[in-house]
Amino acid sequence: MVLRMRSLHLPHGLERLAALTCFALLASAALAQDPFPQLHQDISNNRIRIAAADFKPAGSDSATSAEKHTFDTVLFSDLQNAGIFDLVSKSMVPAATPGYPAEINLAQWSSAPTSASMVAFGNFAVQGGHVIVNGFLDDAKNTQFPQVFAKQYNEVASDDSARQIAHRFADEIIFRLGGGINGIAESKIYYIKINGANEKEIWEMDYDGANQHPVTHLGTISMSPRVSPDNSRVAFSALDLRAGFTVKMYSLLLGRAVAFNGGSNSGAPAWSSDGSQLAFSSSRSGHPEIWVSDPEGRIAHEITNFGSDTSPTWNPKTNAQIGFISGRSHLPQLYIMESDGSGVQRMTDGGYASSPSWSPNGQFIAFAWDRKYGPGAPGGQDIYVMEVASKRWIQLTHDEGRCDFPTWSPDGRHIAYASSAGGRAANSRIMTMLVDGTQKHALTGSGADMPNWSWK
Repeated sequence: MVLRMRSLHLPHGLERLAALTCFALLASAALAQDPFPQLHQDISNNRIRIAAADFKPAGSDSATSAEKHTFDTVLFSDLQNAGIFDLVSKSMVPAATPGYPAEINLAQWSSAPTSASMVAFGNFAVQGGHVIVNGFLDDAKNTQFPQVFAKQYNEVASDDSARQIAHRFADEIIFRLGGGINGIAESKIYYIKINGANEKEIWEMDYDGANQHPVTHLGTISMSPRVSPDNSRVAFSALDLRAGFTVKMYSLLLGRAVAFNGGSNSGAPAWSSDGSQLAFSSSRSGHPEIWVSDPEGRIAHEITNFGSDTSPTWNPKTNAQIGFISGRSHLPQLYIMESDGSGVQRMTDGGYASSPSWSPNGQFIAFAWDRKYGPGAPGGQDIYVMEVASKRWIQLTHDEGRCDFPTWSPDGRHIAYASSAGGRAANSRIMTMLVDGTQKHALTGSGADMPNWSWK
């Protein structure tokens, strides 16, 4: 991946960046430096080498084999997707299948060709209609006290239970080995499913694209789903024949729409990280501006006053800043401001910007950007990440068609986005990648758009 940097100067206070970048190096060597070590600190060559053994079957229930296969497959995939591990290939692990700590020969796992530093293993059974899993994580290099942790899971037997237990075990491993940052295997992605020209519903799926299913059945055009921080509600905009597009609220607990006073011609909702406020764009004053309200829309106030402002996104670290898109300088550009509308700063230097999303740690904004926008221009719309403090940016997608609607995973290590070959909405599908632009893969087929990653 080629990293394109806009600034030639180091931002103030980035000591790690200064330490890593030596201006005395040759230009070819300098280009190899990571401009954002804070962003990519986990996505590096210093990954923990971990092996995930297939779990040992226990019991004689006929369902054990199929559900254990689901568990083994999902656990391996979750660890592979985490972005912090060098996962040992299944073809390189020892033939023995340890089910308990007394059964594992750590020397076999720590020596070549496996060369694992950590080993996840355990046993899996279906008994009395329940899935029972005992999972262990051992430090293969610590022969005296190898066990890092042990967990037992007991759920009503089903293929989905096996999947969810694997997610939980993977998240526990990621939390223990990934610097105390929660894993994302149990997180969800909400998105728009395109069902013809006049029907777009909100759907939900697991972080890895599994378990895709509809949330709403409104029979209208819905857009921009944004799940609340407590995962209880989804704010979105939907077409109303009388009021045009307007912000709506759907309760995931009640399974139905609930009251929200978004006013006519409103959309692009965004939650503050504490769930106490909702920012959105509304034309209730006669032209598009950014408004902020309580979660029911009862108390709302306008914080911009220019006439072409939309797509707000809160700084989730502080809730003291809001990023947004505005056409106040002709073509839409990325701006940030204080949450009361003061201190407006323009962030992009041209082109056509859209769909900003602030990173969980508050340091970066992902957005879609066509830097060479215009008739006959050779550019295209791609996903970029900008460091807020310095306005330095990197481009993460290249030659994939039209890319839009980036959304951060709750651990800040992944970005999901919509990609459409040829720019056609019908071709749009949800993609995911690590924050360095690697490990791109599709989560959905065509007809999926506007993803939003859950907060946890």
